[in-house]
Amino acid sequence: MGLNQRLDTILYDRIFTRNLSLIKDIHKSSYQFNIIIDRFCLEILPKINDKIERLCIESSFIKRILLATNYPNLHALDLYECEPETADTLFYDGSYLVNQFQNQISSIFIKLKPHKQQIDKLRYTTQDNNIFIFIRICILFNNLRYLNFSSYSNYEQLIFLSTAPTQFSSNLLELHVVVRNILDCLCILDGQFNQLHTFYVTIQSYNTYDGNIVGNYKELPKLKYFSLIYEDGTYMYDDILVPLLQRMINLEELNLYFINMYGPIIDGYNLENNIINHMTRLNKFTFNICSVIHLNQLINNVPMNEDIKYSFRNFKNNKIISNIDYFERIKLFYYHVYSYPYIWKFYHNITNNFHDGLYKSVREISLYDDRPFEHEFFLRITQSFPFVKKLTIHNYESQHNNHLRQSIIKYFHLIEIDLVKTHEDYLDEFLNKTKICLSNNIHLRVGFNSLQKSNQRFYKR
Repeated sequence: MGLNQRLDTILYDRIFTRNLSLIKDIHKSSYQFNIIIDRFCLEILPKINDKIERLCIESSFIKRILLATNYPNLHALDLYECEPETADTLFYDGSYLVNQFQNQISSIFIKLKPHKQQIDKLRYTTQDNNIFIFIRICILFNNLRYLNFSSYSNYEQLIFLSTAPTQFSSNLLELHVVVRNILDCLCILDGQFNQLHTFYVTIQSYNTYDGNIVGNYKELPKLKYFSLIYEDGTYMYDDILVPLLQRMINLEELNLYFINMYGPIIDGYNLENNIINHMTRLNKFTFNICSVIHLNQLINNVPMNEDIKYSFRNFKNNKIISNIDYFERIKLFYYHVYSYPYIWKFYHNITNNFHDGLYKSVREISLYDDRPFEHEFFLRITQSFPFVKKLTIHNYESQHNNHLRQSIIKYFHLIEIDLVKTHEDYLDEFLNKTKICLSNNIHLRVGFNSLQKSNQRFYKR
């Protein structure tokens, strides 16, 4: 190959070549990177092509990689930073990708970049285009068994309800998608993906619904693993979510995250009666559930935290953590129960009442309270969330002990802080090097008034 012997050994190592990743180095110019890719296509790929089983590449140079040689054993394709326009040219009947690998590819991971013209009036066009790409992938690849389809943009979820019905039958066994609302989730489970045994779905908003829609669907006996992340609050727990889960009669593993708006309170009794008792084969259940109750809804006695804990006494295989917060200003109770160890990448609405622990999976947190967050609280946060990258604070109460000498808190991985909805004390907390130590290149969002007040304090010292 014209390379040194040590590099030759690495390139011919099956462990290296089986899963080949080609991701652009951000520190290299496009010119430098193009030279590297050209040499790789000419000198290396033709020598190892029969050993490659998975390609993980950016869409900007996928055509050069695919045309460089043939790949007789390629069965998995992962596309990162994929331009929607590129996806359009790749996934259509007659494209080189489809012609060569239609019966060969069994696994596709694709993450789309936002459309270049992503403005409000074009969002629906964008979403329609994404759903067409999704459907074409499902139709064109005959032996596809695994599909993970998502976008970097929160505005580009899949919307099945607004799409003209397309009849097809998919052999997919595992599907990961982000959709607009729970009705889109129901559309996926309407029979076209009747071989699914694993389904991961993230739902980003809620809407109104037809009350008869649930009764139109049958049981889902082949589904074994189901994971639901409902990012916005839901009003449909009783009417749609519970009936949907009760259709999964042979489920073996269930992961749930949702916020139930305006009741009922989701405790152990509720989960047993509405979900667990309908899944006789369930052997693993992880959950992260919040219930929001306004004070004027509570006709009977308010449940205490001990009552909530007691309702989970039959959950022998889970450690359950529960918190109850009452926000007097907005007259609202916030119930939060979750299984521990915690598996999610986010933890929202953390209060002073937070249960200490170790949350290694969490990368994004939000803090909310109508009582001040003191310096000691942030020390607890960094100890419990050692790998957090994004932090949002919503608290307009001033600190009481902000002038005391405190130990310095270190955030080793934090890269984004949102202090827009905070008292200026928290800007001082995070910008004062005698209190908190941050890494370089932090992305900080802050209100202009808070920044002005913080600067005035600084010059007065």
